[in-house]
Amino acid sequence: MLLALASNLQTLGYRCVLGVFRDARVPHTEIAAAAEQSGLTVEIVDCNGRIDQIAVKQIRHLFRKHEIDVVHPHGYKADLYAYAAAMNHGVALIATAHNWPSRLWNMRMYAALDRLVLRRFHGVVAVSDVVYRRLLRWGVPVDKLSLIYNGVDVAQFQDAEPSLRREFDSDRTLVGFVGRLVPDKGGAYLLRAAQKVLAVRPDTQFVFVGEGPSRTDWQGLASKLGIADNVVFTGKRNDMPGVYASLDMLVLPSLVESLPMCILEAMAASKPVIATEVGAIPQLVVPQRTGLLVKAGDVEGLTRAILQLLHDPNSTQEMGQNAFARVRQDFSAHAMAKAYIRRYQTIMTGRITAMRSRIQTEGISS
Repeated sequence: MLLALASNLQTLGYRCVLGVFRDARVPHTEIAAAAEQSGLTVEIVDCNGRIDQIAVKQIRHLFRKHEIDVVHPHGYKADLYAYAAAMNHGVALIATAHNWPSRLWNMRMYAALDRLVLRRFHGVVAVSDVVYRRLLRWGVPVDKLSLIYNGVDVAQFQDAEPSLRREFDSDRTLVGFVGRLVPDKGGAYLLRAAQKVLAVRPDTQFVFVGEGPSRTDWQGLASKLGIADNVVFTGKRNDMPGVYASLDMLVLPSLVESLPMCILEAMAASKPVIATEVGAIPQLVVPQRTGLLVKAGDVEGLTRAILQLLHDPNSTQEMGQNAFARVRQDFSAHAMAKAYIRRYQTIMTGRITAMRSRIQTEGISS
């Protein structure tokens, strides 16, 4: 989402600089390489601890170096550092709240700090109605809140070569999962459904694309269920258009979600989606039209949904075509970027107006 937003902002005439943290313990700067390949300006911010004052000073230096007007962080860490760096430095602060799905106590602590900081931002964007309502409950002022759905660059997912299928050298039906391999993504439920599906359709292969701490557990579960030969864990991929082109359907059995990019990407690739009724997913997946919805944690429901699409390829293809049309109309990256530009302009105009009013008031007082 971040790369799509930045690329489209530049296309629309705005200069973007992408700041990427390089954590001393876990660097994870893959997004920086992808951004540079897209022609974006990238700055690496070294971060050696939870509260790194040197990193804060480096961010402030980047404000001056690039003459930044608007700072737009994504995620709790970026929010906290952006706020610390921007205090009394004249830049506008607008954050995008994607979600706080983790149930780990330390992540909940960071989320609590994030919520306190977001109240002091000039603007906060929620990517779904669920997140919007949650931010309101947590005290973010309504006049600072706006709702902008994520968008995807539709063109890059059209007519891509099925790179993953070529690697497998297989004509079997591919059922795909894309995302972080963490418990909240529901991979264990998909594996249990896969066991039941394979009992009926042994010609099916399940593909897990992504990386995360649950990979070992899920691989062990696949072996325990006796389906390891029909389940592939690919790890992270750099050819996602080719991955989606290889799949016959995407399945996302999440327990908690906001507005998942993988669903938008799969729909942009004309693939039907089976997903759970959580977050903003029901606004994307229209039952029997762009895919199928099931209840979170419902193994039997997942099984029935997958088998329905496997048994009716004509309906599956039609759903994929409908999915593409819906994304192109309502969830394009271009439309998302234009919505963010309007929000930036509103915030900047409000700051200028407030500054002029303060100057006039101080002039009268003196």
